[in-house]
Amino acid sequence: MTEQVQESATALDAAKLAAGVAIVAAGVVGFYLLTAQPIWLRWIIVLAGLVLGALVSLQSYQGKTFWSFVQGSRVELRKVVWPNRQETMQVTIVVFVMVIVLSLFFWGLDTLLALLTRYLTGQGG
Repeated sequence: MTEQVQESATALDAAKLAAGVAIVAAGVVGFYLLTAQPIWLRWIIVLAGLVLGALVSLQSYQGKTFWSFVQGSRVELRKVVWPNRQETMQVTIVVFVMVIVLSLFFWGLDTLLALLTRYLTGQGG
């Protein structure tokens, strides 16, 4: 018999998330504090902060849950049947035609309601 143990978030996980956010913030702050350095070096510091912050955050329970969600999403994305070029063009044409038809409808409705409002209120020319 196998037992499944469900993990839950702990204080250590919260600390990992806080550390990840602090690392990202440190990278951004470093960008603004190191104005004497070349811009490429400052951007490398920001990118390093983002990467290291993400790596630290992914070690937490929430990070692991997020990563499993991303992997599951990729699996589901592979199952999608994408339309071919002809189907895409047909649907695009239908969308454009409907936009034009509805635009004309709402223009006519707006004009009719404006005329009706002018007639009922006696205002306008």
